[in-house]
Amino acid sequence: MVVNSAGYHHPTAWDTAFEPLTLPAMLERTVTHDPDAPFLHFMGRTFSYGAIHAEALKFAAGLIEMGVKPGDRVGLFLPNVPIYASAYYGAMMAGAIVVNFSPLYSVEELSWQVADSGSRILVTVDVPELYGTAARVLQSSELETLVVGSLGSMLPLAKSIAFNLFKRSQIAKVSWSNEVRRWSDVLSDKPVELPVVTPEDLALLQYTGGTTGRPKGAMLGHSQLSQNAQQVAAINPFGDPRGEVFMGALPFFHVFANTSLLNHAMVTGASIAMLPRFDAKQVLETIEKYGATGFPGVPTMFQALLDHPDLTKTNLSSLKVCISGGAPMPAPVHTRFEEVTGVRVCEGYGLTESSGVVSANPYAGTRKKGTIGQLIAGTEVIFLDKEDPSKLAPEGEPGELAVHGPQIMRGYWERPETDADVFVERDGKRYLRTGDVAVMDEDGFLAIVDRIKDMIAVAGFKVFPSVVEDAVLKHEAVKEVLVIGVPDEYRGEAPRAYVVLEEGSDANGDAIKDWLNKRIGKHERVDQVVVREDLPKTIIGKLDRKALRAEVL
Repeated sequence: MVVNSAGYHHPTAWDTAFEPLTLPAMLERTVTHDPDAPFLHFMGRTFSYGAIHAEALKFAAGLIEMGVKPGDRVGLFLPNVPIYASAYYGAMMAGAIVVNFSPLYSVEELSWQVADSGSRILVTVDVPELYGTAARVLQSSELETLVVGSLGSMLPLAKSIAFNLFKRSQIAKVSWSNEVRRWSDVLSDKPVELPVVTPEDLALLQYTGGTTGRPKGAMLGHSQLSQNAQQVAAINPFGDPRGEVFMGALPFFHVFANTSLLNHAMVTGASIAMLPRFDAKQVLETIEKYGATGFPGVPTMFQALLDHPDLTKTNLSSLKVCISGGAPMPAPVHTRFEEVTGVRVCEGYGLTESSGVVSANPYAGTRKKGTIGQLIAGTEVIFLDKEDPSKLAPEGEPGELAVHGPQIMRGYWERPETDADVFVERDGKRYLRTGDVAVMDEDGFLAIVDRIKDMIAVAGFKVFPSVVEDAVLKHEAVKEVLVIGVPDEYRGEAPRAYVVLEEGSDANGDAIKDWLNKRIGKHERVDQVVVREDLPKTIIGKLDRKALRAEVL
């Protein structure tokens, strides 16, 4: 095997054929095999593949009756609830393009993305915060219809009755009209002719986190999503995947969960034990109740489980593997979680623009901590010069990771001018520039060094914040850390560390700074260590350097 900056793909990368199918076709295939197999476990109630498929068909028919045509955009403003799956696949059956919206969005954020995507219909639930935001957007945007599902109706009968009787403050007072319609009323049993949907059709607009300026909608087709789900499924070494139960604490609206949970389960016939939001105690109870075998999460989730007193009391014997993504996992958290639980944690990597997954450490056999693993089948990378992306990085040096594979997006929604910045052509192949600086070892394991935009320019030297963060985390008092560059009259920029301490620690910033600066390079030395109660996090719980920079600077 030859590994160099000119490119690399896994030795067996092209041995596996992935079918570029539509997601509805893949769901149909799974349903045909076993319609009664459990798909979603939600708060004590189980929904079979057949039930979700039937509801998706009714939603598709309802959309067509409402005048939705192929290519129209249907937005999902939903937490992890069963109708997410029905709306997601149903909209695609109708030929529509799904647009994922975070249920944490403000009115302004949701309004902007609704307008940018041109969404006609928005699906939400009768949770006051969600409905209130969606209703305000309906009044002030080009949205035509708001479809509102009943959270209580998705619960087991006894819980539904109790919820409706005693949790009235958690149920929105919805003003029904022609523009605001019940989910149950939109579902249609009338026979309609579904449009022909092809793998080349767009399936999903997945908005980026917006590292610079406004978020952009990554255009993901059925072929990209279906093949990435198959690529993820191909990693599983545990036998019949239909016996797997995934812990569904990651939000479906995020690309990581959309591929690694929802579509992955659907392609293989596995089930998902889902929660509407992450709660450490509920996660532990759910793993034990349903015998979860796999748990994809972000590092802060695993830290939260470590901090919970019930962790050591919970039977985790069903768990075969935990998959960490979204952000680098601190080595102390990785080691301690495995020591306490006995469950293997494997890190992986992906982007919104790659449908979710690019690489992963093997679930069994050789893996390397601190890396993002090996490329999943069908994927290739090259390493670009950090200063001039038209060139390859010098041999053996870190370079910007650029990825080619069947899962890579078509481009950004209505932003063709960005293609020249985000894609590079080499040897007849189109590579996605990730913005991440990476290295690869002789065994094909990738390690992310840092983000190009996050690098700190210190007197002509480039400082990688993640390198300094790794050094800070070796201090026994530090629980979390982010390092950013701050203006410095002499050096241009100076690294500064912001930390959260372990509970009960009385360490101070000056002491940590003195300890740290003796252990890192001169140009990496921080000007301050600032102790905080908390650090900003993204919607999926990973530490948010961009938000900290905006807050501080």
